Formats: sequence, C-alpha cells, structure tokens
Amino acid sequence: MNQNAVVSGQKLSVLEKVGFSLGDLAANLIFQTLVTFLAFFYTDVFGIPARTASLIMFVAGMMSAFVFTPLMGLIADRTQTRWGKFRPWILWTAVPFGLIALAAFSTPDLSPGGKVAYAWITYLLLLAVYAANNLPYAALSGVLTGSMKDRNSMSAYRFVAVMVAQFIIQVLLLPLVLMLGDGDRIVGFHKAMILFASTGIVFFIITFLTTRERILPIVEERTTIGQDLADLSRNLPWMITLIVTVLYFVTLALKGGAYIYYFENYLDEGALAGFLDYIRFDGFIGGINALITSVGLSEFRWPKDAPTSAFSLFNACSIIMQIVGIGFSKFIADRFGKRNTFGVALFISTLFLLVFYWIPPDAIALVYLANIGHGLAFGVTVPILWAMVADVADYSEWKNHRRATAIIFSAMMVGLKAGLSLGGALLAAILAYYGYEASLPAQSTATIEGIKASVSVYASIPFFVASGALFFYAIGKDMEGRIEGELHQRRSAVSNVPPAPPIPSELPG
Repeated sequence: MNQNAVVSGQKLSVLEKVGFSLGDLAANLIFQTLVTFLAFFYTDVFGIPARTASLIMFVAGMMSAFVFTPLMGLIADRTQTRWGKFRPWILWTAVPFGLIALAAFSTPDLSPGGKVAYAWITYLLLLAVYAANNLPYAALSGVLTGSMKDRNSMSAYRFVAVMVAQFIIQVLLLPLVLMLGDGDRIVGFHKAMILFASTGIVFFIITFLTTRERILPIVEERTTIGQDLADLSRNLPWMITLIVTVLYFVTLALKGGAYIYYFENYLDEGALAGFLDYIRFDGFIGGINALITSVGLSEFRWPKDAPTSAFSLFNACSIIMQIVGIGFSKFIADRFGKRNTFGVALFISTLFLLVFYWIPPDAIALVYLANIGHGLAFGVTVPILWAMVADVADYSEWKNHRRATAIIFSAMMVGLKAGLSLGGALLAAILAYYGYEASLPAQSTATIEGIKASVSVYASIPFFVASGALFFYAIGKDMEGRIEGELHQRRSAVSNVPPAPPIPSELPG
C-alpha cells in the first residue's frame, strides 16, 4: 500500500475508543491539578510568595501557549515513523510526563531563592512535556478515522474520560489528600501525585498500544512552514474555530474561578447548611465513612464548613450533568450537524448562566437547578468543539490538497491556553475593580454585585459572542458529508481501494 494514502475506512472499535480516551484521562489528572491547585500548592505547601507564584504561572503559561505549543505543532506534522506522526509522541513522553509532574509537585528543602528557581524549572519543563504529549494526542483524533460519525462517537468517549478526571480533581482530591496523608496535606499531596503520575504513565502506554493512525498524507512532497501558515490564513472555518475556542475558555476560566467567591461571599451560609441538611448530604458522607472504615481504610474527610462543602457538591453536580450531556452529544450532532448542535447548546447553557445573577442568596435549590441546566447543555458542547477542529483539518486538506493536522490543533491549543490565561486575569481584574479584599470579614455591596456579575453577566458575554460567530462557520451538516465523501474518494484512488458509494445528501450523517 502507498504510505502516502489513507488506510482503510475501518470503523473504530470500542477498545480503540476507550484506549484513546484513557490518554485524556491521564493528561487531565495532571492538567486539572495544575488549573485548580497549583497556586495553592506554591503558596500554602511549598511556601513561595503569592506574587512570585503568580508571575511564574503567568509567564510560563504564555510561553506554553505561544512558544511550546506552536513549535510542537510544526515538529509533529513533520514527524515520520513506522508508528505514524502522533502516536510515538504519546509513548516517548509517557514516562517523562509522569516523572516531571511528580517533581513539579514535590517539596525539596531549599532556600527561598532555591524554591523559586526549582518552581521555574519544573513548571517550565512540565508545560514543555505537556505540549509534547497533549498536542500530538489532540492531533491524533484527526487521523484515527475519516468518518465524521465515528469522530463524534470518539469525542464523546474522550470527554467522558475528561469529566472523570475533572471529578476526581475538583471534587475528590482534597478528601484524597487528607486520607493519604492522614491529615497532613504535604504528605497527602505527594502521595496523590505519585498515584496520578503512575496511573498516567500506564494509561498513555495503553493509548499508544490500542490506537492506529489511518489518515496519512496523500501528497509526496513535504510542505514548508510558510505553506502551512498560508493555508491557515485562508481557512475561514479555522479562524472562526480559533475565535470560538478563545471565547469558550475565557468563560470557563472566568466562571470557574468566580463560583467559589459566589458561594463564600454571596450565598447565605445558614441557607447552604440548611440545604445540605435537607438533602441529607451529611448522612450520605457518614455512610461512605462507615463503609470505607469497615474495611480498614482511613476516614473520608469531606470539608466541614457549609460554603466549601456545598461548593464541592455543586462541582460534582455540574460534572455529572456534563457527562449526561456528553452522552446526548453524538446523537444530536449526527442528526443536526456539529455547528448547529454546538451553537444552540452553547446558547442555552449561557441562558442558565445569566440566571445566577437574579437568584436570591437564600434560594439554594435554584442555584443547583440552574447549575444542572447549565451543565447539561454545556456538556453537549464539550466533545463537539474538538471534533470540529478535526473537521477543520479535513476542510484544509479538501481545499488545499495538503494536510497539516498538528499545526491546526496547535493553533487551537494556543487559543485554549490564551483563553484560560485571559479569563483568569479578567476575573482578578473584575474583583479588583469592585474592591474585593480577602482580609475583610464581609465584602461591600458593590463587591457582591461584581461577584454576581462575574459568574453570570460577564461570563455569559464570551459564550454569546461565540454562538454568534458560528453563523460564519461554513462546515454545516451538508458540508461535512461532502468533505468526507470527496476526501474518501481521493484517498481511495491513491491507495487503490475502491471508493465507497456517494452518500445521499438526504441521509443523516
């Protein structure tokens, strides 16, 4: 078979979909820990001043977004091995990723200056190896199959795994740290990272062993960096997807960071405690403790104060509903197309975000109901965004007769990281503008208004703009079928495989 052709259009097995999704679970055990707990680890565990920790995280994050990720995209597209372009990087980086992650969350006994230097070195190394692992992993989703239906299904598997990792980190990490360290957060954190790093190495290797690259370049000649960039500049769907990606993650960082302020400063603590008692949540935790202590394990140490406990439960509900939404995502996207499904679901999720502004501080049940509605609609969008990026890579090959999967995915990773950085910085700026002071026993009325607006009005604006931008995204349901059919014919002609019959436009798919 010509090595510059597509491998047969074989459907992806459940084993391959599960194996592929384990790579995202492994990466997100580390990534979610970085997003959620790195600042706490640097300041409260390792003892680095908050201002210094903030500088390390911002500068290193920008280097990852604008240096490591684009560079890795160019390298990955030019990698040629018997295993493919992208799979080898998952294997090559598995052990370094685990070891560097463990080093980044270790606490060696150093001088203050030594700690700062250690944090700089380990965090930069971690972000570099993360780019070398995660960018090829993301690009791999674009070359496992040429079937857009299979791609929808694979994305759903992948993002269920992401939600599992998110649940472990955002809901269970603190109790796990307390259990593993028997109350000592430093010891518990180190043991938890050993567990995550070891699990990640095994899962990355499974991803490598269970997947296969099927979409290979058709043309013989290698493209130049200039050609790749020129192709991107003429690719309107790519530009729209990049804009949507940035806006999408601005909102995720903004609302995700603001929720804890909403719980601790706006919602009534007595009402939160009453709600937890009404749903018998403390009894549920007591039942878990009775179960695990009966087999000789340490007590499950759930946070005791009402705002923190209710916030953790809030996150758990959100993640569960997102998983439910992901379950519906493939069916809806197959029926109506990715663009329409993504845009409508994003718009509906935004309406539920706006509701948070008008909920009274003692109406806790309404907070959870709005969160359930938002999580369900938002979950539908989660796998579709990255499936759309893979479609943009197909569009580029269809239009330009050249495939540059990794550079397209790397541009989206730049958008992701830039959006997260911008959203986090925007939250800090909003809190400062409204006069937030952490040392105050109670925040002013103006500050409370700013906190309410952060989780609702301000967080909804990027989502609304992203929904509108999709009107200019050309790859609708009919275009998806046309691109898939014509690319299959081109690849089949090169590989001497008889092309599949054309897909009638009136059939779903």
